[in-house]
Amino acid sequence: QVQLVESGGGLAQAGGSLRLSCAASGRTFSSYTMGWFRQAPGKEREFVVAISRSGGRTYYADSVKGRFTISRDNAKNTVYLQMNSLKSEDTAVYYCAASLAGFTNAAIERSYYDYWGQGTQVTVSS
Repeated sequence: QVQLVESGGGLAQAGGSLRLSCAASGRTFSSYTMGWFRQAPGKEREFVVAISRSGGRTYYADSVKGRFTISRDNAKNTVYLQMNSLKSEDTAVYYCAASLAGFTNAAIERSYYDYWGQGTQVTVSS
């Protein structure tokens, strides 16, 4: 079992930046592939980015590629999402998720993940 708690959400202007954090407790954090998803009002939860257990591999959704950066610190049991050049369409609740599975193309699927955080709201004003 692992518990995930997101933080760092808030209000930003278009073109601005925010940094989200997801702190994990429970089983060994480095055992998990980690991902970030987001859900805008009235829309399905969508994949944003995933990172392998060691942090050596990442995969980004096209919509955030070049603007968002995922990283992890296994010593601190935390995964980060640096969001730059924010757009109004980035407005959503952002969720982190953890999977015991190895890093594969399936990491873009919600069903790949075993644990989810409660989410943090990101609002981008234009």
